[in-house]
Amino acid sequence: MIDRRHIVPVAVALPVHNTFHYSVPAHLALQACPGKRVLVPFGKRKVTGYLVGPAGEPTAEMDSMEIKHILDVLDETPLFPETMIPFFEWIAAYYIHPLGLVIHTALPAGLNLTDIAVLSIGEAGLAASASSPLSPLEGSILSALAKRPSAIKHLQKEIGQPVSWGLIHLMRERGWIQVDRQIKGRQIGPKTVRWVTVKETAPTSHRLSAQRKIIRNALETEGDLTIPELKTRVPTAPALVRAMQKAGQVAVYEKAVYRDPFGDPIEPDIPPRLTAEQAEAVSATVPLLGQGFKTVLLAGVTGSGKTEVYLRLTRAALDKGLRVLVLVPEIALISQTERQFRARFGETVAVLHSSLSQGERYDQWLRIAQSDATIAIGARSCIFAPFGDVGLIIVDEEHDASYKQEGGLSYNARDLAVVRARHHNALAILGSATPSVQSWYNVSVGKYETASLKRRVNRQPLPAIQTVDLSQSRDDRGIRRYITAPLQQEIRKTLDDGNQALIFLNRRGFSAFPICGQCGQPIRCKNCDISLTLHKRVNAFRCHYCGFSKAAVSSCPSCGSDKIRLLGVGTEKIQEAMTQLFPDARVARMDRDTMTRKGSIVSLLKDLKHRRIDILVGTQMVAKGHDFPGITLVGVVCADLTLNFPDFRAGERTFQLLAQVAGRAGRGDQPGRVILQTYNPGHFSILAAKNQDFKAFFNQEIGFRKALGYPPFSRMIAVRISGKDPKQTAARASALGEKCRDLLTASGPYHPRVQVMGPIEAPLSRIANHHRWQILVKSPDTSMLHRFAHELIMDQRATPAGRQIKVSVDVDPIFLM
Repeated sequence: MIDRRHIVPVAVALPVHNTFHYSVPAHLALQACPGKRVLVPFGKRKVTGYLVGPAGEPTAEMDSMEIKHILDVLDETPLFPETMIPFFEWIAAYYIHPLGLVIHTALPAGLNLTDIAVLSIGEAGLAASASSPLSPLEGSILSALAKRPSAIKHLQKEIGQPVSWGLIHLMRERGWIQVDRQIKGRQIGPKTVRWVTVKETAPTSHRLSAQRKIIRNALETEGDLTIPELKTRVPTAPALVRAMQKAGQVAVYEKAVYRDPFGDPIEPDIPPRLTAEQAEAVSATVPLLGQGFKTVLLAGVTGSGKTEVYLRLTRAALDKGLRVLVLVPEIALISQTERQFRARFGETVAVLHSSLSQGERYDQWLRIAQSDATIAIGARSCIFAPFGDVGLIIVDEEHDASYKQEGGLSYNARDLAVVRARHHNALAILGSATPSVQSWYNVSVGKYETASLKRRVNRQPLPAIQTVDLSQSRDDRGIRRYITAPLQQEIRKTLDDGNQALIFLNRRGFSAFPICGQCGQPIRCKNCDISLTLHKRVNAFRCHYCGFSKAAVSSCPSCGSDKIRLLGVGTEKIQEAMTQLFPDARVARMDRDTMTRKGSIVSLLKDLKHRRIDILVGTQMVAKGHDFPGITLVGVVCADLTLNFPDFRAGERTFQLLAQVAGRAGRGDQPGRVILQTYNPGHFSILAAKNQDFKAFFNQEIGFRKALGYPPFSRMIAVRISGKDPKQTAARASALGEKCRDLLTASGPYHPRVQVMGPIEAPLSRIANHHRWQILVKSPDTSMLHRFAHELIMDQRATPAGRQIKVSVDVDPIFLM
């Protein structure tokens, strides 16, 4: 009989929005507590769930429910503190995402157990394969299963064709095959190392061989040692230790250790003297620590020393016993920030980001959960660091769109930083040289406080910016259309002076728009409605959306001609041009194509610091927060790439990117200079970037937003519909659009506060063979907008059953392509 006093809520790691109640068997009662994973029955399956609350009082509703038992508790200690559960529940409600999948996203990958269907052949199947007439597919299935049992995924791979569950069920009913469910284990866990210790009752050392004596003496002199440490002294130590253990001379035991993600040790630093502005910012914000929830926007020009302000605030927080979260937008920045914080705070720092191995990420997670680390640094997923209580959350480069997760749980880590600070009564610091329109608007209406850093720490002025009109070089041939005479002259002068130059183009590859010279058709991806990009180093055309690749020697798919014209430009072509124009210069490139290998970013930054690179060519990776003291020239090849996107934030992104990359110049002892090439020198975003005047940009941009009712004067939700069949996808989009119109009838609660745009095909109408439609819903009333989206998505009449069409919700969308 079930003890109703021991019924607990569980969120399962499946796309279901409710939590479910399970009973805790008596033998698991002491182990079952919030924050741990449990194995639970769910339908005919066994899945991982998360305990999201203690046992509560039974309700009358539970009396009519069939309550199932928890099968097992999977953790010795909680993976996340109970104080984070309200934060997870807020995320699930706001982003309209199942609670179990929210927690699954937050935790390190590879932890969960699940069960899989394993097929095996029965006696009737063996008989049928020998005598009965079979279809070719049935024969292939029975032949493969006669060799070994197999999961359906592996079976399909072995026979080389898909197998439907309908056929599996039919063959099972005939008795030909059996279907069993087996638990699939987690992929990661604690790392253990074997240690060796001397046994007190061991024989005396004069009876040992020479090599065994070396091992014994080392253990007696230095204490317990690991087998790898012993192996450095005696190469055959593993075999010798096994023999000594068998003879009773030593004992071997295992001990959990943390995997080291850091690499090189770092020397402690000496805090520099603060500038007057830095000291004022620190003195204004330190008293806010531990005094309740507050958000402060730290607006400081590039090179003004925002990082030192973060470090001083972190020291003050640690002195008060508070935990600190530090978010940076790109993994490329983490190594720089992590080194600065480790130099100041040593081993109290943990890192969380996707470039860590699964084991390293798991260990860093445990260090935080077990209070071995008091500072966590990472990219957007670091917002889920399992601190029981947080006193300070820092978001560097708060304007950056990389804080927005695309796909799955589409959260914005910057926004969640403010929410988590509110949940923990903590201080949130949002830092940027080019604040987002949303954040500066929050300052203007009194929602955020602000602190300013208007001058660089080295007392150098901001770099002088010269615009060059690219329309004047339209008739030039070759690379000189993109590398204009003024830019070439400035690069030459920079190199002659012994300084470094940064050349920026936010487009990777060699040629971004290859077309057929015979028929004029672009060389397009077979899976997406987008042109392929030539990557010369690997000699292939590649799609930057789905990964499709074809050889560079391919002929035109439309007419068969091999005369392919390579139009457009990317960082690879710019790097080649720099090498040709300046053969005496050492040229390097920093983009996603060159920074894939672990440690490549740190290696490049070291080369740049030690002047082993003269010209650095890069995409937006080079624009974000890096400190390059030797760079005195920044050349922007084309400032307009983001300006003409069909997105109301295009002007904001352009201004931020240009101002940020310009800020890489002149951060050392010598003044900087920027050559900004553009086809639109009169556009207000370009002019504001040239004058480095954020407030002028904001004052003009906010007027457009208000007139059109776009954020920050409203909130938006994008409903995205995608599927492989274009007609079915269009039909589903149309059905959702019809449901929107029904909800917006004049007599309904949403009229006229909610506005619906669409359904319409997305600007990129096909990606990875999935046709894409979208509906944009906006309203100045956030709660009403969410009620509308809930009613739209949860109503099954609007979204009839069928896995072929996927409907997803993106709350506060950043990318509208």
